[in-house]
Amino acid sequence: MTSSRHDGKTTHDLIGVGFGPSNLALAVAIEEHNARTSSDHRVDALFLEKQPTFGWHRGMLVDGATMQVSFLKDLATMRNPTSDFSFVNYLHSIDRLVDFVNHKVFFPLRAEFHGYLEWAAARVAHHVRYDAEVLAVEPVLTDGRITAFDVAVAGDPTTHRARNVVLAPGLMPHLPEGVEASARVWHNSRLVPNVAATDPTTVRTAVVVGAGQSAAETADYLYRRFPDAEVHAVFSRYGYSPADDSPFANRIFDPAAVDHYFEAPEQVKRQLTEYHRNTNYSVVDGDLIEELYRRVYEERVQGRQRLYIRHASRVVDLRDDPEAAHVDVEFLPTGKTETLRADVVVYATGYRPGDGLALFGNTARACVRDEYGRPRLGRDYRVVTEPPLSAGIYLQGGTEHTHGIGSTLLSNIAVRAGEILTSINDRSGPDPTTATENPTAIANGLIPTSRQG
Repeated sequence: MTSSRHDGKTTHDLIGVGFGPSNLALAVAIEEHNARTSSDHRVDALFLEKQPTFGWHRGMLVDGATMQVSFLKDLATMRNPTSDFSFVNYLHSIDRLVDFVNHKVFFPLRAEFHGYLEWAAARVAHHVRYDAEVLAVEPVLTDGRITAFDVAVAGDPTTHRARNVVLAPGLMPHLPEGVEASARVWHNSRLVPNVAATDPTTVRTAVVVGAGQSAAETADYLYRRFPDAEVHAVFSRYGYSPADDSPFANRIFDPAAVDHYFEAPEQVKRQLTEYHRNTNYSVVDGDLIEELYRRVYEERVQGRQRLYIRHASRVVDLRDDPEAAHVDVEFLPTGKTETLRADVVVYATGYRPGDGLALFGNTARACVRDEYGRPRLGRDYRVVTEPPLSAGIYLQGGTEHTHGIGSTLLSNIAVRAGEILTSINDRSGPDPTTATENPTAIANGLIPTSRQG
């Protein structure tokens, strides 16, 4: 497979939309594939990223925060243990491998792992265009079939064409209904830069909403960065719930678990997700829970409290005025409400997956969906489509309903990248369409006819 030219345009084998860790892992897999393959079989790939440089959750690179996955679950090792794109080789290249080994840790600092990702991204930079926000993906028809896509980029007169599109739209910060971000109301995704821009002497009260790892890290960070402020952590549970990272439970993130989940009936999929929610959702590292409790207890001993754990509580109203944010907090067992006058309110209320298929406009109607409106996918992460669409659409993200709980995490990105690359290389046979042909799709407006190959 190589790029080709048609009507004066280069047709790439694939275009990746977004360049976070998932598509970075794919770029690494492509780089390794091309290094050991003859020129006729190399994969021509282009990745488009709207950020000006590589960055992954920069707003939560708090000092001291560690990864929740093993350093071996990097961009390549689980797919290719001999890869020189491994985290271990990164440490070796910057002369820190011996120090890391002596440190005797399995979970590196988050800032350290981000440095590794930047190192890998720099090595595959020839595949990537930054400051390239994708606006739309339009079909290219050849003999009545969609055989490629044209990808439009903001401010770029060039239209980029590819036989396959790999969507990695990432996650979008989520705020509760009715809550809007402001100078003092933040989502935790902006925590580090917002704290850096805030004069700590102006903060007397900070409120953190949420019960998961990010919420606990946020409470800890604000406590340390605003040394004169009270920090109120508000969540509806009675206490932070510890993450289950025990060896048997962690098997839910194994590559083999993806096969089991994909083949399971819908009811079993739901059961597995519910059984193992405590491995990832609204749970906190046990060491951090212990540290926060130690801090609360020590303050009680000393008689000066700054950290308040407002458990079994919820925010029922937020009024943000020029002077302060007024947060109404209800204690659920009694229904009693207390109003906190806050200088900073941080919502650690999670993320929602981006909808990459929205870029396809009417063409997205050719993507088959299940009874819940979710896209159907093959085991290779390729979206199941109806004729006459034969070009490939792949998803990296938003696949938890088909591929399991690990789809949102780093655990399987190396293996998944290899599976997607193999699928793209092998797609010389039948297309992954539905069994029923749909000859009236174009006539009914399902597939636009604006571009011809």
